[in-house]
Amino acid sequence: MKLISWNVNGLRSCLQKGFLDFCARADADVYCLQETKMRREQAEFDLPGYTRFWNSADKAGYSGTAVFTRREPLDVTYDFGADEHRREGRVITAEYPAFYLVCCYTPNSKDQLLRLPYRMTWEDDFRAYLRELDGRKPVILCGDLNVAHEEIDIKNPGPNRRSAGFTDEERGKMTELLASGFTDTFRALHPEQTGAYSWWSYRFHAREHNAGWRIDYFIVSDRLMPRVRSAGLCTEVLGSDHCPAALELAD
Repeated sequence: MKLISWNVNGLRSCLQKGFLDFCARADADVYCLQETKMRREQAEFDLPGYTRFWNSADKAGYSGTAVFTRREPLDVTYDFGADEHRREGRVITAEYPAFYLVCCYTPNSKDQLLRLPYRMTWEDDFRAYLRELDGRKPVILCGDLNVAHEEIDIKNPGPNRRSAGFTDEERGKMTELLASGFTDTFRALHPEQTGAYSWWSYRFHAREHNAGWRIDYFIVSDRLMPRVRSAGLCTEVLGSDHCPAALELAD
C-alpha cells in the first residue's frame, strides 16, 4: 500500500502546477493533502478511481485538509476534541481494516509565537486523541506537523532556535508523542541522513540552496513498523513550497 502526504499550499494553485501529473506518476493508494485552502465545489478535476473526503476551514481560503483514496475506508470522521479544534479543517481520520489513517495540518505558532499557547493545548489534546485511537488499532499519522524535531531536520538550527516550528516547546511535544508509542518512519529508516527537508521558504532562493526544514511526516504506531517498506521525501516534485512525503506498507 502506497500513501502520499502533501501540503499543497492551495490545491487550486497546485492543480495548475502539475498536481494531477504527479498523482498519475505516483500511483498511490491514498493522497492526504494539507492546506487545501478551498471547499470541494471550488474546483473540478478528474481523478478517477478515488473517493474524496474534504475538511474545510470555517474561514474561506484558509487551512483545510483532504483525503483521496481508492481503498474505501470503513469510516471517516472530521476534526477531534473540543470545539476550539473544530474550526480550521485540520484533521481527517479514515478507518481502514488494519489501521486508522490520520491526515493532519498542525497549527502554526505564528510570528512572535503568538499562537504557541494554543499550539501547546492542541499538542496535548491531539496526542490524547491519537493514543485513544491506538488503543483500538494501529495509527498512521501523516501531514504537515509544523515542527522540525531535531537539529538534523533543519538547515540552520542555531538562528532558528526560537522560530515557530523549532521552539523547545514544540520539539518537546514531538518527543512526547514519539515516546508514547509512535515512530517517525523517515528518521527510523534514515537515522543519519542530512539535508532531507520537506519545506523551503520562498525567500532567498531557499529551495535552490536546499535551506529547508523537515516538517512533513509519516508517523506510525510502533507495532506497525514491521510493515513499513519505505519512507521518503519526493524532493524533486514542485508545485508547492512543500514536497510530498511517501510511505509504503506491506499488505
